[in-house]
Amino acid sequence: MGAMTRALDHVFSALADPTRRRILAMLLEDDMAVTDVAEPFDMSLAAISKHLGILTRAGLISQEKRGRITWCKLEPKGLYDASVWMQGFGQFEPVNLDDFERFLLAQLEEGPPD
Repeated sequence: MGAMTRALDHVFSALADPTRRRILAMLLEDDMAVTDVAEPFDMSLAAISKHLGILTRAGLISQEKRGRITWCKLEPKGLYDASVWMQGFGQFEPVNLDDFERFLLAQLEEGPPD
């Protein structure tokens, strides 16, 4: 399995989960501390940290330690390879990051699935 295939697997796997999509939508606004990311979710900080780890490995966010606080930042370029891969099918337009932002904001407004 090539590096590109593994990278795509990580991105699509990360996007498959509604919690992770909601986290991405939250990070559209600004960088956030891990504890602030965890606040709206009804799950442990450890569970949120696992979600953040998956998003980080997929290249969709970055995490940076500033003093005693870990901050999360959206990395929109993490979608680039997935966009190129989908374009190869000729049916998909390039990912428009403005459209993707609107999609993530709509997901955030819907809240968690029942």
